[in-house]
Amino acid sequence: MTHKNITAALAAAQASMGKALKQSNNPHFRSKYADLGNVMDACMPALNANGIAVVQTVGRDENGMFLTTILRHADSGEFLEDGGMPLIVNKNDMQGLGSAITYARRYGLMAMVGIAPEDDDGNAASAAAPKQQPKPPAKISAEQWKEISDLIERTASDEAKLCAYWKVAELHDLTAQQADQTIAMLTKKLGAE
Repeated sequence: MTHKNITAALAAAQASMGKALKQSNNPHFRSKYADLGNVMDACMPALNANGIAVVQTVGRDENGMFLTTILRHADSGEFLEDGGMPLIVNKNDMQGLGSAITYARRYGLMAMVGIAPEDDDGNAASAAAPKQQPKPPAKISAEQWKEISDLIERTASDEAKLCAYWKVAELHDLTAQQADQTIAMLTKKLGAE
């Protein structure tokens, strides 16, 4: 199958697409990200104006569930299809599946149309930011790190583990006393659950 018409239409659409603005907050990582709505706002008007529809479908094969993103050209009937993005479901319920589908839709669409996320205040802020000095090597002992890791792994949920590891990584230059305090705090938290 030829892709001449859809390629020309996609190139025209890309010329008028913007960046996917990072306008949603991620409380776990204290950062902003471009959600599915931001990605669609950045590309759908340009795609539709050039006769391109986006279709995203969920399928299953021997490797598990996946999401396929397809760009269809209305005038020629030509289409472009990605190889499918695996759906990694962390919670075995509809909320977990919905989250995996939304994540795959966002990244599949960005990859297919060639857009990237950008801070909503543009590149000026990041260009003006001073370079950060690398953090010094960790001051905690191997034994303290093992104890912290073991305590984190015993927490009830993957989300709690992620938050705990993130906090330790954020504070990777802990003093021995701070590491002991972290161990005591995690031990107390585990005892309360």
